[in-house]
Amino acid sequence: MILEVAMLQVKPGLSESFEQNFKQASTIISKMKGYVNHELQSCMEEANKYILLVRWETLEDHTEGFRGSVEYLKWKSLLHQFYDPFPVVEHYTNVELD
Repeated sequence: MILEVAMLQVKPGLSESFEQNFKQASTIISKMKGYVNHELQSCMEEANKYILLVRWETLEDHTEGFRGSVEYLKWKSLLHQFYDPFPVVEHYTNVELD
């Protein structure tokens, strides 16, 4: 399983609109092949800052499947106008400590 992590800096004054649009966008991503789950967290120390965590079965489910889909265009139209700067997206895998 892969964890996608994105730090989202939303333009001042747009957090409420962003959160409303994110609810719509959540229905899009949750239907994608390889999607496991996601969560959006708001930062307690810094207004307008969020972290998005999305679990995918494989890296390609996100980078090729979702990002290469028509659904991604809808996701993009709902959310990308809120970010400044545009977020860096990173992918992580679990470290077995046994």
